[in-house]
Amino acid sequence: MTTTPRWRALTRHHLFWPVAVLIALLIVNVPFTPDFFSVKMTDGHLYGSLVSIVLFGSPLILVAVGMTLVIATGGIDLSVGAVVAITGALTCSYISDQTDQNALSVVFLAMGVGLVAAVVCGLWNGFLVARMGIQPIIATLIIMVAGRGVAQLITDGQIITIHSEPYKLIGGGYWLTLPFSIFVVAAVVAVTVLLTRRTALGLLVESVGGNAEASRLVGIRSTRIKIMVYVFCALCAGIAGLMISSNTSAADGNNAGLWIELDAILAVVIGGTALTGGRFSIGGTVVGALVIQTLTTTIYTIGVPTQTNLVFKAAVVIVVCLLQSPKFREKVFGARRSRNLTDPAPAEPVLPAAAAPKPPKTSTEVSR
Repeated sequence: MTTTPRWRALTRHHLFWPVAVLIALLIVNVPFTPDFFSVKMTDGHLYGSLVSIVLFGSPLILVAVGMTLVIATGGIDLSVGAVVAITGALTCSYISDQTDQNALSVVFLAMGVGLVAAVVCGLWNGFLVARMGIQPIIATLIIMVAGRGVAQLITDGQIITIHSEPYKLIGGGYWLTLPFSIFVVAAVVAVTVLLTRRTALGLLVESVGGNAEASRLVGIRSTRIKIMVYVFCALCAGIAGLMISSNTSAADGNNAGLWIELDAILAVVIGGTALTGGRFSIGGTVVGALVIQTLTTTIYTIGVPTQTNLVFKAAVVIVVCLLQSPKFREKVFGARRSRNLTDPAPAEPVLPAAAAPKPPKTSTEVSR
């Protein structure tokens, strides 16, 4: 049985396999948690496993969206985890030093300080990559290592706890029955899609990632584009840092955002964006981040042993990446189609002699 052209076209879409794996992971949880898909209203707030996945996956979605544009230019940013820690440490440290931690002016100023620090980190990364010509993996590795130490210096190696209700809203509060972080993520994703798909910015980013030198020769300022995407990536990581510290009402310079850069890169790859740069997909990145977060939830739901959860997670990611590979699909699913194509064609029916067509008459026969 051969597949229809419409089905083949559907399976070749870059979002088909990530969405299929996401649905499969969600279904796997049902035998272990029968009410997995149920959403309940309690005290005016929506609760449920699906809501929790989006809530706890919000920081990863933000970091992955910023990472998408960086990877689209042919770069990579390993410093986002450290930026998360620095932003949370600065914000919570400023709030803890104030007598009135619930004052809106205090909270907004603290958030501003944290986000400015994140932008500075992005400018530093962009300067090293675009101006100095340092390889992105080396340039961002500097803040990845040093930034984590800076965050620990800010917190004096301790976990800073705060008691600020306005700040709690960002990562752990609710608005219109839904977690407030969902609205923040939706706003950032919407603005990113609007700027990259409704303006020429997305095309410029893809052209720089495809061939930076050719882009420069045709008049595109690739240096500014690269600096801009690193700043945007750091800003997204800074907002994620606010969410993480707000959700726990504490800043941990050592563990906040630890290894989130690896999950963000995985989310981008699962979403269909190539690490070589060029074309990118914001929607695919969001789906990829949800796959990573759903996988984390599934690991705890089905009771995978703690010492093997990373191996289980890596195995699922490998499966997703293989399903997205056209060469792998061609070797696995194309073999059956090729056998069908090599089947002998049905023999043509042999007409009886009386019914066989007569040869055309020659000119000599016609003259007679």
